[in-house]
Amino acid sequence: MCSGQRRHTERWVPSARRTNSAATAGLFFSSYWCFWPLGSTPARHGVSRRNPGEEVPTLRSEVFLPLPLLPTSCRLPRPAGPRMELRRGGVGNQAAGRRMDGDCRDGGCGSKDAGSEDYENLPTSASVSTHMTAGAMAGILEHSIMYPVDSVKTRMQSLNPDPKARYTSIYGALKRIMHTEGFWRPLRGLNVMMMGAGPAHAMYFACYENMKRTLNDVFSHQGNSHLANGVAGSMATLLHDAVMNPAEVVKQRLQMYNSQHQSAFSCIRTVWRTEGLGAFYRSYTTQLTMNIPFQSIHFITYEFLQEQVNPRRDYNPQSHIISGGLAGALAAAATTPLDVCKTLLNTQENMALSLANVSGRLSGMANAFRTVYQLNGLAGYFKGIQARVIYQMPSTAISWSVYEFFKYILTKRQLENRTLY
Repeated sequence: MCSGQRRHTERWVPSARRTNSAATAGLFFSSYWCFWPLGSTPARHGVSRRNPGEEVPTLRSEVFLPLPLLPTSCRLPRPAGPRMELRRGGVGNQAAGRRMDGDCRDGGCGSKDAGSEDYENLPTSASVSTHMTAGAMAGILEHSIMYPVDSVKTRMQSLNPDPKARYTSIYGALKRIMHTEGFWRPLRGLNVMMMGAGPAHAMYFACYENMKRTLNDVFSHQGNSHLANGVAGSMATLLHDAVMNPAEVVKQRLQMYNSQHQSAFSCIRTVWRTEGLGAFYRSYTTQLTMNIPFQSIHFITYEFLQEQVNPRRDYNPQSHIISGGLAGALAAAATTPLDVCKTLLNTQENMALSLANVSGRLSGMANAFRTVYQLNGLAGYFKGIQARVIYQMPSTAISWSVYEFFKYILTKRQLENRTLY
């Protein structure tokens, strides 16, 4: 394609991008489980400035958008003609190696650098802002969607619950909470969780991606190192928990049965006045002790499963959902004892502490472990394991699928802009 033809193509592509942006914003928040390729606006033809009698076809792009689950008989039509895809090892059709302009081959007029970049590792295209934006969206949606289950998990981990707050199943717990305490009761504390999840996950994914790339260069120059993934996940956890720990304290106190706090602001004010600033970080060491092994298992398992089900590291929503869900379930089950101790430190259950003859405030992971064993024995370390696994499995599936989706869209747009302009 000559330069004059490409200049004319640039007049039409921004319109297609605007159409895709509107569709993305409208459809994404309506569902998150199923992603489907959706074509851009119909291809139009123009006239070359250099050769007025010649028609120049514009580029037809294709973007994956999340849609609600459809019956297997329902299929959205794929647009005909050349399309643009972002795949490992190049931009364009896997077999033909098509470039972003739809016609150029190796040695042609297309941007060779943009066409040779990798989806999973784009050091020049996948900027820190891309990772942070995708991570923030993933964190907010993950915690928002799964918050009612998280509320039940917190109550089921109570060491000495009120007789009216003893639950045997997640569904039964949600039904009873909404019936006896109000329809919106399972969502109390959601606002403070969203405020913490956005910046926490933004730093979390940005740190993980950059540390993973750096450490893989150190540990394994020609492949993917599981050790590097585990260390990168541990480093990212330090930043994540520094932001999320205060939000967790407030959130869990609001979730407890017969909580004395009616709003996040009143909870923050009361805790600050009666227990001081340190109360917001009382469980920080326990949180790190839990989340560092959790995230190490999580990231190592996720990257390992991606190598098995998606070795080319294409953008594949199904593989991200499966790998993320299984990784989250395994990590959650393995770290449940630490989560029980964290919940005790965050909530400071008065009845449980009085039964254990603990005066004042309980602090320290060792004391928490001792108290749990004193009250419930070995079984106490696994209280709420079912709710925790059921919560974490879809949570990590949502988080990874949303993160990879936004990472794909933002990276693809950056490559479009670089090639066109």
